[in-house]
Amino acid sequence: MPAADQTPTISPAPTTRARVPDLAWTLARAHLSRRRTQNVLTILGIAVGVMVLIAALSLTNGFTRSLIDATLRASPHLSITSFTPQTRDPALEKTIAANKEVTAVTPFLADKGLLTRPASGGRSAGVDFATLFGVQASAAQVLQLQPEEGELLAGLKDGEVMLGASLARSVGAFAGDEVRLLNSTQRRAILRVKGVFSTGNYLIDSAYAFTNLGTLQALQQTPNITGYQLRLRDPATAPAVGSAITRTLPYSALPWQNLYGTLLDQLALQKRVIAFVVFLIVIVAAFGIANVLTLAVFEKTQEIAILRAIGATRKLITRVFVLEGLVLGFSGLVLGNLLGLAISAYFTVRPFQLPGDLYFITALPVEVRLTDLLWVNAVGLGTTMLAALIPARRAANVEPARIIR
Repeated sequence: MPAADQTPTISPAPTTRARVPDLAWTLARAHLSRRRTQNVLTILGIAVGVMVLIAALSLTNGFTRSLIDATLRASPHLSITSFTPQTRDPALEKTIAANKEVTAVTPFLADKGLLTRPASGGRSAGVDFATLFGVQASAAQVLQLQPEEGELLAGLKDGEVMLGASLARSVGAFAGDEVRLLNSTQRRAILRVKGVFSTGNYLIDSAYAFTNLGTLQALQQTPNITGYQLRLRDPATAPAVGSAITRTLPYSALPWQNLYGTLLDQLALQKRVIAFVVFLIVIVAAFGIANVLTLAVFEKTQEIAILRAIGATRKLITRVFVLEGLVLGFSGLVLGNLLGLAISAYFTVRPFQLPGDLYFITALPVEVRLTDLLWVNAVGLGTTMLAALIPARRAANVEPARIIR
């Protein structure tokens, strides 16, 4: 039999399809390239608003964190006090020691008094009110003072006192000086200043003083204590730990959040107000986007009508102007983020100094939070999109027959 035809078959070469550019993006890019000056000004407006918003929130966060840290340097995370003064309670101490969140504990006795320093050596007399805490050496682990200040606190002996830096300046008494104390029970004592401490919180530095627990008990002529001061692994857990310790015992818990609750609420309100006021800048800048796109719609009305007449849909026209708004808004957000982070970095290296006699802290640090950046960008992008939708919908509603006629 004759052999079958073995002629090989030639398959057609694969064809490469040219990538068709997106019409909406092409038109949006062409529009943006014609109004460069207005576009740049619009981007700068958004960038300035975002920059100020990020910087303001970062400074507010830093102020809040610094104030809380400064406050907790000389304040315990949690205080456990009895309803009536009494001696040390072994059952309570055992319960406290069994709690894994507690890292340090010390008994304390609180009192208020008037400190005076007589005039001597050419110095005029000094006087000021103070809140006294009688503590033991373990207080150095409960509080978060500087290492050298903690050593002074742990080494307080009978008849010695440690003053806040601002309180020491007010009284005019420093290490080695003697001060006279008139306490709340009208009893008097002479105390020698062993040293001073500084937390950075002016309210604490101008009012707090520490002395030996035995000294204050002897002055009040009582073996009782006010309660116990605790330091925790996480200060945020103070309310829960206090509730767990006092649930079955006749004591009350005072977390630091309750002690400074009004201050924390004021700081939170301050942050919300600042964010709202500064965000108005972003809204004004968003109106700039709406203005630019509205002018573009007026200028391109005939072009839009021709596009509609040759088959362009309302959706395509809307996409063109929404893309323009997104490009302007996104560019402004990126630039604003870079500028805001740059300002925050600058204030991190060189904190803004504050007068201690007018504010709670003496320096204004910066704390950039990812959550703030996310919501600033999300809200900013949403605002610019809404600003772009108004002229985009107007462009999509252009009637080609009426315009061309």
